[in-house]
Amino acid sequence: MADNLQEQGLDPMVELGWKKTGSLLVGRTRAESDMLKVRAKQLSEAGLIAEYLSSSDLSKREPDLLVDKDTSAAFLPDDCQLDAHRTVAYIEKGNRNFASKGRYAEFYDDPVKCFIRSEDSNGGVEAVQTSKTTLYSKKAIIVAAGCWTGSLMKDLFRNWGMEFHVPVRPRKGHLLALQNFNSLQLNHGLMEAGYVDHPSISGLESSDHGRDLSVSMTATIDAAGNLLIGSSREFVGFNTDLDESVISHIWKRVGEYFPKLRSLSLSDLSESRKVRIGLRPYMPDGKPVIGPVPGLSNVYLAAGHEGGGLSMALGTAEMVVDVVLGRPGNVDSAPFVVDRGVE
Repeated sequence: MADNLQEQGLDPMVELGWKKTGSLLVGRTRAESDMLKVRAKQLSEAGLIAEYLSSSDLSKREPDLLVDKDTSAAFLPDDCQLDAHRTVAYIEKGNRNFASKGRYAEFYDDPVKCFIRSEDSNGGVEAVQTSKTTLYSKKAIIVAAGCWTGSLMKDLFRNWGMEFHVPVRPRKGHLLALQNFNSLQLNHGLMEAGYVDHPSISGLESSDHGRDLSVSMTATIDAAGNLLIGSSREFVGFNTDLDESVISHIWKRVGEYFPKLRSLSLSDLSESRKVRIGLRPYMPDGKPVIGPVPGLSNVYLAAGHEGGGLSMALGTAEMVVDVVLGRPGNVDSAPFVVDRGVE
């Protein structure tokens, strides 16, 4: 998409907040260093440019990062980042160009109530019934409801007296944005090695043992020049309330990697800070569900991308279209099938 924008004479930075930053996956132990060596090798073998950086090389690339003899990183120089709000606005604008042709429409505050089964024997769904509208489908119905996909499909099947389980569930996250913050120099997007596996953090107090709160260091500068630091993951249902204790954990964790931040308190930054809170659609095996729903010939799922939904949206759309039209795809869809037995 970024390349296509450039070919049209548009600036991907303006339209999408797209910029090539490169990324660093940072490890601080010998075990993490060994893991990063393997990861850099795997990424290189997959066709990406990836390089293992020792502590001395890492210090040169990120002077403000705390680096000791065991610190290392996997470096991907071609990694890019985008701004979610700008990108969604651009995609919506493109979609709305089809409205005048009768090929696109949006319905807000009109929740789905049920599927209407077709009367023929192919086991399909004829329409989607919302609170205000009946939407008929000639080709396919694609459920891409993010973290609500599991509960939505459960309710829709329950209307037929049937059970259907998709283990997509909401995983809440906090992200701290600091505006006009010049106390820290970042040359790349950074995240700690533990972010990959999202481990639960021991020692965090919680009255809910099912919460599984984890906090990992991530840090980058967005298209507007804001410092974005995070991030947290926890299971608290569909709750999106601000939790100041989580913000404190994030700030403490980031300070372990960037000593310059330790002399600053969150109260000093109250006027320049914003907190972004959202629900990621979590799948237990870390892979989204993309493909047909068993027993329904024309219903497909596309959900469970957790924090990568937007960056994987266009690729997911291509996969779904290939499946619907029966075309050979560019991606093996087997790892993403809906009924793969994940719990």
